[in-house]
Amino acid sequence: MTETAPRPTLEAVAARAGVSRATVSRVVNGGEGVREILVERVRRAVEELGYVPNQAARSLVTKRHDAVAVVIAEPETRVFTDPFFALQLRGISKELTAHDNQLVLLLTEGRADHARVARYLAGGHVDGALVFSLHLDDPLPGLIQGAGVPTVFGGRPDWKDGTPVYVDSDNRGGAREAVRHLVALGRTRIAHITGALDQTSAVDRLDGYRDVMRDVDPRLIVESDFTPAGGERAMRELLERCPDVDAVFAANDLTAVGALGVLRESGRRVPEDVAVIGFDDMLLVAERSDPPLTTVRQDIEDMGRLMARLLLRGPDSLGRDRNDENPAGASAGVILPTTLVRRASA
Repeated sequence: MTETAPRPTLEAVAARAGVSRATVSRVVNGGEGVREILVERVRRAVEELGYVPNQAARSLVTKRHDAVAVVIAEPETRVFTDPFFALQLRGISKELTAHDNQLVLLLTEGRADHARVARYLAGGHVDGALVFSLHLDDPLPGLIQGAGVPTVFGGRPDWKDGTPVYVDSDNRGGAREAVRHLVALGRTRIAHITGALDQTSAVDRLDGYRDVMRDVDPRLIVESDFTPAGGERAMRELLERCPDVDAVFAANDLTAVGALGVLRESGRRVPEDVAVIGFDDMLLVAERSDPPLTTVRQDIEDMGRLMARLLLRGPDSLGRDRNDENPAGASAGVILPTTLVRRASA
């Protein structure tokens, strides 16, 4: 049986570098006041010995855990079936990994989980939180605020108290561009299948639709839930209410795919009879739909990356003043642009 070599200690690094244990500790934990020549000696000794700091002990010294909680206010069945979340998590993970931070994923199946998440955040296990997919009546923002951890939100939160840091897309402007495109195609009976209207992104996209369709027949607006099944239900309801509908702006790509299936079943040709536009431009969805989907592109992965950057580096990373005591506590809303991507469906 092969014995495992003993793990290098702080004392071993100090002996190899010819410095005190306290000097090694300051260098390893990012402290100041050590001459550059000694810093280089310590770093060389760390590399030669393969020394890995004890994270628990390091946390006691630095008060940091190098871990960030990612809180998604959705059940796991939604998170692991909607590619939107995979893209946003990929952006977050890339940024955290680049700064040697761990991602701790927290999901909420329902209101009973909110207190659990708040207790975990307040327990000092992580350095901050990234939170997205909030609902308008969600108590989570208040609970997180009470936990006292730096937080960045994905999407514009409906937060009455304070001015939170968030990253969002131009949902309203993107919706306007989509509907104007349908109007330019000569469509006159343009419907909107909304997302869940307890989320600000869905409300903003509905407002963008109404900016263009000011006197729209209310029967042309059907609420859905950002899922393919919701898109199917909404499209069937639209065809029953308004069989002369000639265009549909769906609140996201998955909803649009559900609508496309129902239109095929009903014998409607896309785009000849009914033009369809989605929102997101998730390539695995938009490019593989039948026909390929015209959609509003938002950079979902970049949203995740910017959320993590704001939390780790503070608002100064995007040219804003830094608040060193609370890097994510200053007022900052980052709105990313959207672009209409034209394919065969409209």
